[in-house]
Amino acid sequence: MSRSDTFGTAFFVYDKEVKIPKGIKYVIGIDEAGRGPLAGTVSVGAACFFASDIRRFKKFSAGVKDSKKLSEEKREEWFAKMEREVTLGKFSFAVSFSSSVVIDNRGLSFAIRSALAKSIKKLSCPPESTLVLLDGSLYAPEEYIFQKTIIHGDDIEPIISLASIAAKVFRDRKMYALAKKYPEYCFEKHKGYGTKGHYQAIERYGILEGVHRKSFLH
Repeated sequence: MSRSDTFGTAFFVYDKEVKIPKGIKYVIGIDEAGRGPLAGTVSVGAACFFASDIRRFKKFSAGVKDSKKLSEEKREEWFAKMEREVTLGKFSFAVSFSSSVVIDNRGLSFAIRSALAKSIKKLSCPPESTLVLLDGSLYAPEEYIFQKTIIHGDDIEPIISLASIAAKVFRDRKMYALAKKYPEYCFEKHKGYGTKGHYQAIERYGILEGVHRKSFLH
């Protein structure tokens, strides 16, 4: 049975009829951040709620959006809400990273798969009772037979949106730390993306070993 065939036409989005496969106890959403920058890690966020608490989750997640459509202030607000929900034992999330060195040596796809596997493992949800929803072109490890990859999932599935927020917030914090260490590169402004100012800094100060993705720079 293929990943998509597991659900058939019964698959759901949360603003419509909810249909979760029988025996599912956990629902995990997964998304990544930092696919395109010239510098820094790629991060993968995984967020989880109890399938039996779906009404509570719908109320908690109402109004959430893809992290790319939120201001930094709004992302931090949602992140604080997520942390509060964690303390109540009703929600959990994890974020893992792959470095620029891994990206250069093994490729971006490998780096994302590696970080994804680490994040989902941190949640300690048994594969046979877990539904995994993933954004874009992502896939969970094969032992998670109940999984669905959703185009624009970070925009239409709240649990994926929350995973994207976790991934983005954690990655941005890493870039702020790099900005303090290497202030001349202004990582706090562009977060490692290929802005004009970032290219100018590279031309002036050179490539940072272990920080810049050499395979992204030609």
